[in-house]
Amino acid sequence: MKRLLMFNMALLLAIATFGQKERNEIADQYKWDLSHLYSTEKSWEDAKNQIVAKMPEIDQYKGKLTKSSAALLACLEFSTKLDKEAARLFIYTSMNSDQDKRDSRFMAMQQSLEQIFTEYSTRTAFIEPELLTVDWKVIEGFIKEQKGLAVYEKDLKDLFKKKEHTLSEPEERILARSSMVTGVADDIYGTFKDAEMPSPEITLSNGSKIKLTASAFNKIRTSANRVDRQVATEAYWKNFTNYKATYGQMLYANVKEHIFRAQSRKYSSAIEASLSPKDIPVAVYQSLVANVNKNLPAFHRYLAIKKRMLGVDTLKYFDLYAPVVKNVDLKYTYAEAQKLVLEALAPLGTEYTKTINKAISERWIDVYPNTGKRSGAYSNGGAYDVHPYILMNFNESYSDVSTMAHELGHTMQSYLSNRTQPYPLSHYTTFVAEVASTFNEVLLFNYMIKNVKDDDVKLSLLMNWLDGFKGTLFRQTQFAEFEQKIHEEVEKGKPLTGDYLSELYGNILKKYYGNTQKTCVVDDYVNIEWANIPHFYMNFYVYQYSTSFTASISLAEKVLNNEPGALDKYLKFLSSGGSDYPINLLKSAGVDMTTSVPFEKTIQAMNKVMDEIETILNKKAKK
Repeated sequence: MKRLLMFNMALLLAIATFGQKERNEIADQYKWDLSHLYSTEKSWEDAKNQIVAKMPEIDQYKGKLTKSSAALLACLEFSTKLDKEAARLFIYTSMNSDQDKRDSRFMAMQQSLEQIFTEYSTRTAFIEPELLTVDWKVIEGFIKEQKGLAVYEKDLKDLFKKKEHTLSEPEERILARSSMVTGVADDIYGTFKDAEMPSPEITLSNGSKIKLTASAFNKIRTSANRVDRQVATEAYWKNFTNYKATYGQMLYANVKEHIFRAQSRKYSSAIEASLSPKDIPVAVYQSLVANVNKNLPAFHRYLAIKKRMLGVDTLKYFDLYAPVVKNVDLKYTYAEAQKLVLEALAPLGTEYTKTINKAISERWIDVYPNTGKRSGAYSNGGAYDVHPYILMNFNESYSDVSTMAHELGHTMQSYLSNRTQPYPLSHYTTFVAEVASTFNEVLLFNYMIKNVKDDDVKLSLLMNWLDGFKGTLFRQTQFAEFEQKIHEEVEKGKPLTGDYLSELYGNILKKYYGNTQKTCVVDDYVNIEWANIPHFYMNFYVYQYSTSFTASISLAEKVLNNEPGALDKYLKFLSSGGSDYPINLLKSAGVDMTTSVPFEKTIQAMNKVMDEIETILNKKAKK
């Protein structure tokens, strides 16, 4: 949908006020319904008390797990039942808290759960060491004897594969109890950044003053007004710089936690400890970083195109989110976004789109920003017996439409896996999680390009898609390179301060954006950007956005080209949960991530888009 920027004052007023509503000012139809989890807080409390009462029952299985298949099955089924209910309890508190981080009531409920979970982890610490006292053949015999153990076979095999990283029972108990103090850095980070850190006030070019919240900043940096973009960007990052020592301590504590756990389990590095249990070779991570660095010229070509389209003498970092086509502002209401997403995802079949309609109508989605709400977006599919939920902060931009498609990809993978797989096999790894989400973005892009005739709108969409390559492939790999570097530094005994983290991050950032060559000039105040990235607290997570992006490009190409069996394979992949290792699941779907082929196809796709953009630009230049 094309809209002319005719009323600049109206736009600025919208920027100034958008996202400042209180939650009770937003209509219920745009808020998720968490009563699907628990009808009242009392029912949540009752469910919590039931778990607490049942927890001691796990003790009856101690010393019996290797004696009979029946005892092993009973123990695993009991633990599974409690785990499933515990996940539901936690999701209820965390999502209620995300609605308004200022409300400490749900944070207190969440903290009470963490203490319970620690106690239960301590009680169950005997399970793994006890099982590992016998040979695998004993457990294999149990599985053949008890059909109910089949759903636990993969987890049991994984346990024996990591035997050398499993500690004695007393040591496992200590490690379990350590969770009472680990994870605190992440909790403090979320509370401080989203709820308590003051937001600066800025004056826009029209003289209006606004409070620069995260939501307001994300809006203004997409403005066509370059002065406003610069003012907002500089104020936003300088505000973070005021607290860089605090942010440095939080991230340092988090990295030390990762290393503590890795060393406790006798892994050679934190990255190995994170990837190895998921059967992901460290070489896949390293290959991604190497391939992206080798292909930075393609990224610099994208930046050169952006500079040309913006018509600026020097491309600055604060220009990267600006609209590049004059007189085009791609704006969509939430109703329009729903229609576009459903039409774009139609190639995945009626069952897929019917479920999306259900998600919308039955309030699985929390749509708009409100004061105190967690920033960003996510899908949470952990409530196995209920349905997934989506948090968004919809600002009516095309990127928000794309975000909706993205999060619905996660939701559909959770929905199909939970419906198809038993609970122990329903949890897919993050390595494959981002495939489903970015696959949907590919379909949305292809749908939009096919249905748009206006060259300016097409240019805007093509550049938005290129921005996806920037944000998902290059930017996330940039994060991955930084994350690996800071872990390596601490493993060498180097402390991390806010200043040092900014230096490390700034050097990598400027390398990626070609600062020395002035491809894109990155001002020093942006070096603090690492402090705004919550994924650095997620233990080698971000690289999977990039690997998943390359996988989804290949898989979507097969489906869109109607390759025989491609759609069935993909839907089977979405329904597979954690029934196999991620590399194997992707191979079955049709892409081999141990080769460079997916990455090469992605760069080819990127260059094809840039060729199309330059063709249109050259045609327009001749007019």
